[in-house]
Amino acid sequence: MAKDSYLVGLIGSGIGPSLSPALHEREADRQGLRYLYRIIDIDVLGVPAQAVGDLVRSARDLGFDGLNITHPCKQLVIEHLDALAPQAEALGAVNTVVFEDGRAVGHNTDVTGFVASFARGLPDASLERVVQLGAGGAGAAVAHATLTLGAERVTVVDALAERAVSLAGQLNRHFGAGRAAAGSPDELAGLLSSADGVVHATPTGMAAHPGSPFAADLLRPELWVAEVVYRPLETELLRVARAGGCATLDGGGMAVFQAADAFRLFTGRAPDAASMLADIAELAGVAESSVG
Repeated sequence: MAKDSYLVGLIGSGIGPSLSPALHEREADRQGLRYLYRIIDIDVLGVPAQAVGDLVRSARDLGFDGLNITHPCKQLVIEHLDALAPQAEALGAVNTVVFEDGRAVGHNTDVTGFVASFARGLPDASLERVVQLGAGGAGAAVAHATLTLGAERVTVVDALAERAVSLAGQLNRHFGAGRAAAGSPDELAGLLSSADGVVHATPTGMAAHPGSPFAADLLRPELWVAEVVYRPLETELLRVARAGGCATLDGGGMAVFQAADAFRLFTGRAPDAASMLADIAELAGVAESSVG
């Protein structure tokens, strides 16, 4: 008999403003489910990211049905899981954990989330040369997604050089030699001058990490800009890019489509993504007006 009651949560840093609880709970309400979505913020708890394993075990023991995992725990959580879905294994990053018969199984819905959002929001964007900032858990997912969308070459830039090199190598093994390269932050100006678009996949611009990842004078109208951050929906980077005439994609679509896929994994039920897109626009607007 199908369940009609669920307890899920989100583990990460600085996630108090997350809209995931409301997104999931509103969809559950539409489907007549009892659904509680709890925030498990490591900053509030005063524990390091390495404590994610203990938090996952505690959630399993307390009867949670599943967890979403976000920065900075998407890679650290892997060693604490019993199994990985193929997508999560290929990425080396997990954003969704489902508890099944006492086992913790890791999934990644960020790739499908970004693919769906990009295809919807920037359908005509050129993908010959793409620069991506960030090679962490979200970065691995969106780089895979960008190449899946048909990008000819993705250059990954990260403050940690070895992380960019590692991700580029992983992408080349998966998609074919020459599809990815690693770049350093001091090469960013040159890379952006010849790129078709830039994908931003670091926490910069989040409510807890304000600012822009690079100087505004590196933007030009021919460059499209895609953002992974969704809270706020209009980050400083997107605001400056739009003012400069760039085509842009906010992080809201990716947030919705990855949440919809996670909801499906938690409940086995098909979500209404169109209604969830309307939800995030409303929720983000309310959240931003309350602090602006």
